[in-house]
Order: sequence, then structure tokens, then C-alpha cells
Amino acid sequence: MLLTRVDSGLDGVIVADTVMSEVDGEAGRLTVRGHVLEELIATRGFEGVAALLWEGYAQGGGDVAAVREGMAAARAHAFAQVPKLLAATRGLNPVEALRVGIGMLPDSEKTPHHFLVCGAMPVFLAALLNAEKGLSPIAPDPQLTTAQDLLRMIRGQRAGEVFETALDAYLATIADHGFNASTFTARVVASTHAGLISAVLAALCALKGPRHGGAPGPVLDMLDEIGDASHAEAWFADAFAKGTRLMGFGHRIYKVRDPRADVLKRTVATLPSTAGRLAYAAAIEQGAIAALRKYKPGQRLDTNVEYYTALLLEALDVPRRAFTALFAVGRTAGWCAHIFEQEKGGRIIRPQSNYVGPRP
Repeated sequence: MLLTRVDSGLDGVIVADTVMSEVDGEAGRLTVRGHVLEELIATRGFEGVAALLWEGYAQGGGDVAAVREGMAAARAHAFAQVPKLLAATRGLNPVEALRVGIGMLPDSEKTPHHFLVCGAMPVFLAALLNAEKGLSPIAPDPQLTTAQDLLRMIRGQRAGEVFETALDAYLATIADHGFNASTFTARVVASTHAGLISAVLAALCALKGPRHGGAPGPVLDMLDEIGDASHAEAWFADAFAKGTRLMGFGHRIYKVRDPRADVLKRTVATLPSTAGRLAYAAAIEQGAIAALRKYKPGQRLDTNVEYYTALLLEALDVPRRAFTALFAVGRTAGWCAHIFEQEKGGRIIRPQSNYVGPRP
């Protein structure tokens, strides 16, 4: 067998065909099943994107009303598991606790598993955040969308249309994004026919890693530490001298600005009382880009989705420790789509390795 030496991170290696999404790093464009990102956010909510991703693969695919109904019913079903979840997750952070919750869902469950995990994620997250504040969990409302219900369960009351629309745009924006680490993990597990719940759990574990899903919180830490736009140049000079990585900048695929960053920046601007914070963040963004060009002139690094994700979730009053868990609420729809696609047409994923150890 002829083996080809490749980069250890699989850069440029095609492992499967997909109809789900295309990430064009050179053009800075994200296409989801034939629709550019900006069009999707303008015309579809989170459930609409999920319906698009699942079309031709799963129950409810292509039917937004059916997806909304299926997710709502699954939220109500998942709520029955909340007491057991809270008893088993004391002291764990939100992602660790979600990992326990998804692991508690049985493969024998009759509810369609893609609805089940997409319904369980927001219900479990809201209950966990309320428990941290010493509050009782709030039952889901099947008349609401995922975004509306999640904010209501976290806050104890409806958040208002502008906030609900902003969260809905965020969940839709991050629903799918090519063969990223967590999605590829889901496909590897799906290729063994371990089942959708196991594949989603594995994807969540991959997302937990700070090099994949943990960047938005540190963006806010950086903004807080700089403190004022006038301090930015000196702060960046010190950061590069120390070898500090700038959070919210650079992407493994995009060689230009991440299109999701612009979508979320515009979304933040729709929220009340964000003008000052947004102006400050934009000034720091320009300072960071200038510093990157100065200190890393040979690299193409620009703003990524995490930068304005941080601003959006902060404006929605989501605690920083829950940012990655909330990301999972949206990305689960994409994980499910890739699991269906892998199970339908893919062989077990079993790459070769290049042995470089000692010979007998």
C-alpha cells in the first residue's frame, strides 16, 4: 500500500464528500446546503437552518414547522431528566455537566434522537445555570422556538424580541461549519454505527477543548485587561513579546475575515445599550489587526467568529463559563446532519499512520 506523507493536522486532506456546508477560506464565504450565510440569517431561524441541514436525511428535514414541533416536544421530554442531571453534576462546569446529561440519554429512547439531543441541550443548560444561582429549573414552553425558550428558561421570563432574535441568529450562524474538529469527531464515531447520541457526546467532548470551543470567554478577558483603546498598542506589543496568542483572531481555514464575524457584529448592534462596548471592541479589533501585520507579517490573520460571539453573548447576559456550552446548543444541529450523512454513505473512518518508532 502506498502511503502519502501529510501534515499531522490533516490540512488539505479530503476525507469525505458532503452536501452540508462549504467553507471557502480564500474568499471568506460560508455556504450551507447551497445558501450563503448572510441569506440564511436573513430568511431562516435556527429551526429553519436545522430543517435545511436535515433535508433528505431525517424526520422533519425540510419542514421548519415539523422541526420546531419536534424540538419543542423533545425539550419537554428532556425536562423530566433534569432532577437526575442536577444530582449528578454538582460542582461541574456547564460543558462537563452537559457531557453527563447527554451521556444519560439512552439509545433505546423512542423520541427521534436528533430531536432528543437538540431539545436536551438548551433544557439542560438552562437548568444548570439556574442551579448555580440557587434557583429551581424552569419547565420549557412548547409554544416557543429554541432561542425564545432558552432565554426564558435562563431569565425566568421572556427576554424581548430583539434579544430572542439575536440569540436565534447566533444559533443559526454557528449551526454548521465544515469538517471542524468536533464535527469530524462526530463523523468518526458515526462511521462505527455507535449511534447518534454517542456521536454527539463525542463531538461535545471535542468542542470542550480550548483550542476549538473555548475562545469567546478569553476575548472578553482580553478586552477587560486592555481597558481603554489608548492602551491597545502597548498591550499588543507586550503580548507579542511574551508569545501570547490573541484570542478572536486567526482561523485554520479562513485566510481573510471570517464572514460569521460580520453577521454577529451586525447582530450585536441591534441590541440596546451596546453602542459603547461595540465601539470599544471595534477599536481594539483594528489595533489587533495592525499589530498582527506588524509582528506576524508573513501570516494572514484576521477577525474570526469568536470575537463578536463574545460581545453578543455578553450582551445577552450569558455567563462566560457557559459560552462553549451555548455554542453546543447551536452546533448540535450540524453534528446531527453530518452523523446522518456519514451513516448513510460512509465507510468506517480508519486512516493509516506513519510509524517512526524503533524497528525490532
